[in-house]
Parts: sequence; C-alpha cells; structure tokens
Amino acid sequence: FSGVMAAKTLSEAGVKDFVILEATEVIGGRMREADFAGKRIELGANWVEGVNKTTTNPIWKLANQYKLRTFYSNFDNLSHNIYTQNGHLQNKLGENLMSKSDDSSDFVDELGLSKSESNAPDMSVLSAQKLHGVFPKTPVEMVLDYYNYDYEFAEPPSVTSLKNTQPNPTFHNFGDDNYLVADQRGYSYLVQKLAEEFLANKNGKITDPRLQLNKVVRQIKYSKTGVTATTEDGKVYNSKYIIVTVSLGVLQSDLIKFNPGLPDWKREALSEFDMAVYTKIFLKFPYKFWPSNGPLTEFFLYADERRGYYPIWQHLENEYPGANVMFVTVTDYESRRIEQQPNNETIAEIHEVLKSMFGPSVPKPTDILVPRWWSNRFFVGSFSNWPIGVEAFEFERIQAPLSHTLYFAGEHTHEHYNGYVHGAYYSGIDAANKLLDCMKKNKCVDKVPKAPAHRTGEKRRRNMESAEASVVKVRI
Repeated sequence: FSGVMAAKTLSEAGVKDFVILEATEVIGGRMREADFAGKRIELGANWVEGVNKTTTNPIWKLANQYKLRTFYSNFDNLSHNIYTQNGHLQNKLGENLMSKSDDSSDFVDELGLSKSESNAPDMSVLSAQKLHGVFPKTPVEMVLDYYNYDYEFAEPPSVTSLKNTQPNPTFHNFGDDNYLVADQRGYSYLVQKLAEEFLANKNGKITDPRLQLNKVVRQIKYSKTGVTATTEDGKVYNSKYIIVTVSLGVLQSDLIKFNPGLPDWKREALSEFDMAVYTKIFLKFPYKFWPSNGPLTEFFLYADERRGYYPIWQHLENEYPGANVMFVTVTDYESRRIEQQPNNETIAEIHEVLKSMFGPSVPKPTDILVPRWWSNRFFVGSFSNWPIGVEAFEFERIQAPLSHTLYFAGEHTHEHYNGYVHGAYYSGIDAANKLLDCMKKNKCVDKVPKAPAHRTGEKRRRNMESAEASVVKVRI
C-alpha cells in the first residue's frame, strides 16, 4: 500500500518519471488473498480497524467509496463464548473475569496516557498490570489477557511498550469499531483502484510499464548524486531518488544489500523494533458443529494451560453462510512453531482442541490453509510492534532519508499507526512529500534525529497490516 501511495502522491504532484519495482506477482503487500473453500479469504490484513468517530479513517472512506463488502465485528458477547479444556465456561464466571480484565485495561490505558503526556519513563504493559494488582495466572485469565493485547499487537504484554501503545491511537483517534473485509475482490482491491488512477490505460487496465512485477531488489547503491538498484534477475535501474517500502522484517534481514551499508544509527533503530507474527489458520469442515446463531456467537475463546495455544476463534457463517469455514488466530512463538511443522500435525492439534471445546464427535477439518508470513523472505513477519524502552526519536531514525536520495516508507515508519493498513497508507504519502520537498523546494532532510537529553521520548503510540514488498524509484 505504501509504495502505491508514494507513487500516486508523486504522480499527482507532476512527477511522472518513476518506476515501481514490486517483488511479488501482485501489488498490495500484506493485503493478500487466496482461494479457500470456494471463497476468497484474506491471508494478511483483514479488518478496517478504527471506525465510527468524528475523524474518519482513510481506509474506511476508501472501503465505502469502492463498496467493499464488510461486516461489523461484534465482541460484546465474548464472555459467554469462553471454552476451557473441559468444555464451555459458565456465563456468570466468564462475565466476572471479563469485567476484571476490562478494569485492568482501563487502568493500563490511563497510565499509558499519563506517561505519554508527562514524558515519564516507559514500562511494559505487563508492569502496568502488576501495578493494578493483576497478573493473569489461570487459563481463562490468560486467554482474556491474550485477547486484550496479543490479539492486537501480536506480542505479549511483557514486551510491549506501555507509553507508546496505550491507549491505542487507532481506536482513540478513529473509533473503537472494527469491520471484517469479506469481499471476493479482496481487501487489496483498494490498492488496485488507487493504482489505476495513475497507471491504468483507457480501458481501465494496468499495462503501464512503470509498474514492474516480480522484480526482487537485492542491492541498492546510493550517494548524493543518485541511486542504482539491482534486481535478482540482473536488471539494473538508475535513478536520482528511491523510496524503499519493504517491511521492517526485510530491512532486518539480508535480502537487500545497501552500498554503502546503512549507518549504525539507522541499523540500531531498525533492530530495536519488533517484526511480530500474526497468523490466521483457515479451516474447512464437512458440516457446522459450532454455535452460529447471529453475530453474538461469531467469536469464541479457548483457554488452555499454555498461553496462546489456539486461543481466538472466529467462524465465517455470517460472511459466507454454508461454507463451514472458521479460522483460529495465533501469534508470536506459536505462529513460528506452526509455520515450521507439517499441516497434518497442525490439523491433529486443532482437532484435539475442538474436541475438548465441543465434544468428541467434532469432525476433522477437510482442508487447512496456514499463511507463513515469518518464513516468506518478502515479508519476514506480519507487522511491526513497539517494544518496551524504545523511544520516539528512534522511530524518526527509521524514517530519516539518507544522502537526500534514499527514502523509507511502510507501516513500520509511521509513529502513530505502525502495524496498521492506514499506517502504510499515510507513510507512503509522507515519504513522497519529503522527497518532493527536497526535489522542488530544496528542503532536504540531512540531520540525524537526536536522542533527547533525558532519553524519555515523547507522546505517541503504535491488524496485520500493509507495507509493500516494493521499491519506488524516481528518475527525475
């Protein structure tokens, strides 16, 4: 998304001499679909997150403009949909535990806001919970804690920054509602339509040679006089400027060699942030065996003694009636573990979990789809997360251009909305505007962002979401 938005911003400013080098066969980055059980499902970004406040999320505006098929995600009845290794949890007990969990979350939000506004030292979300006298220990307490934090940030409260993630700016600024995208055109249809605005021919098809697919950039040479990018197929592209929109995970890997190497201050900033892993495992069954009487049963939790073990489930009967499809979300360690094991082992584990939840007659899945974002060299994870102790000036160092010619964009470069589709959207615009300021106004950024003397950072904060495996080169 960020690469297309950068190119679109340049095009609208009159800069037409550019090329987009996309590493994969389609544009859209982690907004990626697959066919499963006769339906088009989202492997990566799946929700428009942050809806229904006075300020409109730009992605929600686009979703409405292009009539994307979306469904409100209703979590209100979640306390009645908790299952343990011994079956369904009593509703009253679920309500009491959910109420305590909500109280803890409110305290964490207030403390995070206070620390942000006063530039106080950071702490982990887990440390804030302890201050409130909460330390999830039982399986049900742990799965509710997982729902509140890991489900959003893809990492546990023990590593997630309090000051920079609580309260979550996406929901604080745009609204608390989330809408699941279930459209046969795919969530990436938005990216396609935006790209058509400056790349399509008279028939509405993208045939413009400025979009180059399956071009894997392996080396970038840069200096104050220009940039050279070399792709895996041996092609060489010379330009005056370049905007790199690959993921944080790719920048932390050795896929792209920079010459000269990135300066230590930028490499250190990149290494400080986490590339989290968020995995939705899709399952097809011969028939429906789970409760599905309306939106209040769409989500359910599984409380295992092992935190994060197949914890959050969602059926798709509301979106695709009769498809008999559901998916379970795992993150972090469990994502990496499951990516490395054969699908038949994952099916066996899931079948045992479902039998403990719904009884021994539960059928085995007839099909499974496991996205492997961590193993994919073009992404190396799902989205970025802001860990404990990392300060805002280090975000500025990730964003900072080099030699007036090398620029960076992607969800991981947006200090308010990293990890979100709208973060990728905004970052592409921001990077293009920085480049335009340098090109047209000679206002080039050339200073290394400095750490504040007290090193306490500043105000700000942090589903999967999207930056492209692409590079925008400007030939001007």
